Amino acid sequence: MKYRFLFFVSLFFSVLLWSQAVKKPVAAPAKNIAITLTPLKNCKVYLGSYYGKGRVLVDSAQLNEKSAGAFKGTTKLPGGIYFVVSPQYTVQFELLIGNQQQFSITGDTAQKDNPVIKGSPDNDLFKEYSAVTIEKGKGLMNLNQQMSTAKTKDDSAKLRNEIIRLNKELQNYREDIIKKHPSSLLTTLLTAMKRPDAPAIPIVNGKADSTYPYRFVKNHFWDDVAFNDDRLLRTPFFEPKLDDYFKFYVSPEPDSIIKEVKYILLSSRTGKEMYPYLLTKFTNKYMNPEYMGQDKVFLYMFDNFYSKGDTTFLNAASRKTIFERAYSMMANQLGNPAPLLNLRDTTEKVISLYSIQSTFTLVVFWDPTCSHCKEEIPRIDSMYRAKWKSLGITIYAVNTAEKTMDELKKFVAEKHLSPDWILVYQPKAERDAEQAAGQPNFRQLYDVYKTPTLYLLDDKKNIIAKQLSIEQFDDLIAAKLKKQNSSK
Repeated sequence: MKYRFLFFVSLFFSVLLWSQAVKKPVAAPAKNIAITLTPLKNCKVYLGSYYGKGRVLVDSAQLNEKSAGAFKGTTKLPGGIYFVVSPQYTVQFELLIGNQQQFSITGDTAQKDNPVIKGSPDNDLFKEYSAVTIEKGKGLMNLNQQMSTAKTKDDSAKLRNEIIRLNKELQNYREDIIKKHPSSLLTTLLTAMKRPDAPAIPIVNGKADSTYPYRFVKNHFWDDVAFNDDRLLRTPFFEPKLDDYFKFYVSPEPDSIIKEVKYILLSSRTGKEMYPYLLTKFTNKYMNPEYMGQDKVFLYMFDNFYSKGDTTFLNAASRKTIFERAYSMMANQLGNPAPLLNLRDTTEKVISLYSIQSTFTLVVFWDPTCSHCKEEIPRIDSMYRAKWKSLGITIYAVNTAEKTMDELKKFVAEKHLSPDWILVYQPKAERDAEQAAGQPNFRQLYDVYKTPTLYLLDDKKNIIAKQLSIEQFDDLIAAKLKKQNSSK
């Protein structure tokens, strides 16, 4: 297994001395982290932590004239990687906070790399680990420098073997910590950091199985990692590792993503912070996906989590956004029939989308006052004149703002848009009538939250593509026509 090295500051610890009041015993606070940070006096210092890909401040301590203070509280901090922050909001040094939260820190702003921390078993273990890894890390750096200047193949081979040996020692040392201290915070961090080594390609029945290394790494990527462990949120490496997993080891096809998302969310369900964090992360990613069709993942989460009551951590605005986007997306999934549109053209004649007889129909939702539309609509028209018209493609262009009809006519005239475009809009009175009747409007049916929004329909008005670039639509049309011609 490979590890990403944690570049924490070496932390040193000793025993924290504290006593109860003589006259009346007082229960010790759940959290009591004494801190002395010279030369700071009569000011506040802060305790921060990693949180996903970000960092947040979680507590403060008032230092007295002797530079002493304490982070106290009746509730323990969640375990993870923390750091002390100066009044000027600069990070002084990092530390681990585990279950034991009664310890002391002594540091100096002029010596950020040398704080002394006493009374924390997690940091005692990390102190030893840090010393060993720093020593071996320097050795590896030195060997790599020698490799770059090696004069003979024999010298390179010897150095390479020495690098392999030293890496193996480091790996074995980490594995030994995991075995001897299975419940420690450091073990949790080491386990979450490690990534499987890709094995050699095996020969099966006389043939090389070239996909085996990929399958092996994917199957062991999360070995011994508990997705419900909230401590992982307070590390700088868990979320990047998660992102790499979806980028390199999960197919972008929606059903493959859904399988992984389902496993991770169900595994994290008992994590007080981890579950809502991951649900929110996946929601944000697939509500506005990178690839066409991945909004199906968001609808899966809506159907299986949000619609079943997992909304207590949402504020009213977030809940409204999620539910409205889900209801909008349901009507325009790939392969589904396009929602019905009966809109008026510039002569007030009703033109039904389904009345169009065409090999393909490109539905364009746009606003003539939209700056992006002013760039994209002429480009669409150029492609239409150059190729699409001869291929039997019809453009059904919907003006999303009924008050801009004068601007639309002016834009069409100035840009000399093809007269073959079907230009339509919905009068306000008709939109209001739909709303009064409780019927969804075209914005909801087609998830039009920005302009331009584009959909490509086949001859039966089924949705075959959406939200692609003009060039991607062109490539898809060419591929569809080629497939149709080859099947004849």
